[in-house]
Amino acid sequence: MLANEIYEILKKEFGDGILEFKEEAPSDPYISVEPSKIFDICHTLRDSSELMFDYLMCLSGLDLGESLGIVYHLYSFKHTHKIVIKTTVPKETPTLPSVMHLWRTADWHEREAFDLYGMIFSGHDNLIRILLPYDWEGYPMRKDYNEPEEYHGMRVPY
Repeated sequence: MLANEIYEILKKEFGDGILEFKEEAPSDPYISVEPSKIFDICHTLRDSSELMFDYLMCLSGLDLGESLGIVYHLYSFKHTHKIVIKTTVPKETPTLPSVMHLWRTADWHEREAFDLYGMIFSGHDNLIRILLPYDWEGYPMRKDYNEPEEYHGMRVPY
């Protein structure tokens, strides 16, 4: 199935929850969606017999300046098609629904986005730091992050 056909299916079902479709090279085609609808949209992408996106290849966080972005790369083993779903959340309230219960691999991906960008995935069973110590302050991948001089008496910058 082509990306524009996937877009049409989602637009028909979710209407205003689907914000934009971009198909121009060199990037993969992507669909931008409302963050509050991400779980429902992903549920349809996974469970619809014509779509069957059974594999979350990657979930990545981005600092876009005024907001934070989340990018989902999905693949269907049965139909051998793929799509990219994007959404954004404000930096002040970076909360969106977790997709961990749809694709188990999202557990680690969402924890990484939480750890490095401060994104909150509501409904996640174990949203704790995965790369940094539990008492680390701040989110190092944010553009406005200030690296500390020390951590427990150890010099941080190298």
